[in-house]
Amino acid sequence: MFFLLLIPMQTIFAEHVLDIEVFAQYLDISQIGSEKFILEVNGNSYDLYYGYHGSLDAMGSDFQDPTLSEIIVNEERKSLEITMDNVPERTDFWVRAPFEVITAEKEKYQVLVDGVDTGYDIMKFPDGYVVGVFIPKDTKHIEIIGTQVIPEFGPLSILILGMAFGSIIYLIRKSPLGANMINIRG
Repeated sequence: MFFLLLIPMQTIFAEHVLDIEVFAQYLDISQIGSEKFILEVNGNSYDLYYGYHGSLDAMGSDFQDPTLSEIIVNEERKSLEITMDNVPERTDFWVRAPFEVITAEKEKYQVLVDGVDTGYDIMKFPDGYVVGVFIPKDTKHIEIIGTQVIPEFGPLSILILGMAFGSIIYLIRKSPLGANMINIRG
């Protein structure tokens, strides 16, 4: 008699793909079999994983993979900009980015392929999101727009800014010049 026992290691959510909760073991097979791009921002390195096809059906085929040239952070637009060198035919493309790199409020991203707003699929992992999109032949530019992108002000930056502001107020009240200003107004 054969029994199959599945024990979830960590919960992976795929709400937009399946309307069920999915279990997988972290580090997943897609990350192991994918390509990695190391994003350098302000002296910090972030591993972004990406791939094509979306299934094992393309393995062993004569399909030529597209060529990813670069991924950069656009702070002004709060986005990741992905430049492609060669997309020989229509395929799907996915990128896995940590939460520290890009997030979107309520997981609502905007994805542009060569400037055209397009649909996408998303999966949430314990450390980040995977955003997948179909890209047509000869695609040059993919932009994933969120509501926060590195380097944003994090909690530590806000705490330091608050402490600096509080120190300035304290020093103004304790200094002779600050005391004179308070007495003049009061």
